[in-house]
Formats: sequence, C-alpha cells, structure tokens
Amino acid sequence: MKKQNTNKAQTYRLPQTTTPENLETRLTRNGGTLLTFGDRILVAGYYYNPNGRSYYGAIYRFTTADHTCEGRVELVSISEDTFEDNGHAIAWAMAR
Repeated sequence: MKKQNTNKAQTYRLPQTTTPENLETRLTRNGGTLLTFGDRILVAGYYYNPNGRSYYGAIYRFTTADHTCEGRVELVSISEDTFEDNGHAIAWAMAR
C-alpha cells in the first residue's frame, strides 16, 4: 500500500488486516457503513472534519476463500478526498 494510504489508515484508525465482523463493529459505532461486494468489503467511514466533508471511502479485499464475517480481509485503498455523506463514499468505493 502506498505511504499516503498508510498514513490515512493511521489517521482514520483503520487496521491493515482484520475480519469483516471486527471492521463492522468498529465502524458502525461512529456512523460508518460497510458492504460486502463480491470479494471486497466497501467502507464508508466517518472522521470528524470541520469543513463538513467527514466521510472517507476505503476498500478491503478477502485474503482467503472464507467470505463470512470471520474471513480475513486486508486494506487495499483509501479515498484521497473526503465526502459530504456516506453514500458518496460508498459510490467512490464501488467505482473502483
């Protein structure tokens, strides 16, 4: 993963590897959303930003054939920009 994405992962407190279950419990407490989309997990996360564009998009992918809530996923990409809502963040992730 690029250094910029690694820095954003640290800023947003996103784990590099995890399970969908752990990711969901972390994100949904803070207004985030995630969708399973084939072999990927699409994420709309929330991180306070005073300009009002507080959502970011991220993509995880399954690393094993286990695509259940306990399968392993790794962080692939994080949006460079932030978005005004979680719908736009998910749209960013779906486009990739």
